Amino acid sequence: MRKSILALTVAGLALLSAGCQQLKSRDQLNKGVQAFKSAQYPEAVEHFKNAVQLEPDFAVARLYLATAYMQQYIPGANSPENNQMAQAAHDQFMLVLEKDSKDKVAIASIASLYLNQTKWDEAKQWYEKLIAVAPDNYEAYYSLGFIAWSQWYPELGKAKAALGMKQEDPGPIKDKKVKEELKAKYLPIVDAGLAALDKSLSIKPDYDDAMAYENLLVREKADLASSKDEYEQQIKIADDWFNKTVATRKDKAEKKGKSPGGIVADQPK
Repeated sequence: MRKSILALTVAGLALLSAGCQQLKSRDQLNKGVQAFKSAQYPEAVEHFKNAVQLEPDFAVARLYLATAYMQQYIPGANSPENNQMAQAAHDQFMLVLEKDSKDKVAIASIASLYLNQTKWDEAKQWYEKLIAVAPDNYEAYYSLGFIAWSQWYPELGKAKAALGMKQEDPGPIKDKKVKEELKAKYLPIVDAGLAALDKSLSIKPDYDDAMAYENLLVREKADLASSKDEYEQQIKIADDWFNKTVATRKDKAEKKGKSPGGIVADQPK
């Protein structure tokens, strides 16, 4: 009997201790959220670290911790400190995924980290993972289109420069060997990017950013055309996307009672 009472007492104390840990963890989370909202990210990190130390399986706190690290990462700034911040965010998101492999926030955040680091292949892989768990995520499809453009556009520029052409010079590329090499390596990437943008627009038809990159990818794909007529047909399609982008952004601005902003797209050649 005395052993039973002792066992119950120990169990009760354990539950009480766990309850206290949870309360302390929630308190640290709340303090971290307040610091996060005030853009005090280093302070927020410390509170979130305390929260997950008190309660390692507290997924919300760990997501906040990862996001607080991510907020301090500056895209394009290549320094050890900045890279460490990106790695810290990545590691915390991965710990979230160890508990829940389909956590959409963690997957999307890792994809975004790789995108901001211009690690195109890794970003593509993670956006595909995001689509696997969130098939209607139009931004993920758009990102795949953006990645395709980011891989293709600089290489097209290098090829044209090597031929003595400017980026804006009308095509198609006349050197057959160069054109065939570009087609073999990059046409599948361009076509996959266009397919992803088409999917994004099928989900969100007024997504003007996707329209803008439809314009860009079609316009630059035209440089690989087999003839001048085919080139001009592709440019006409690109012009239509450009005009649709402008009209959509103008319509959105008018609905918000604002003047339309700048258009993130090349002017027609």
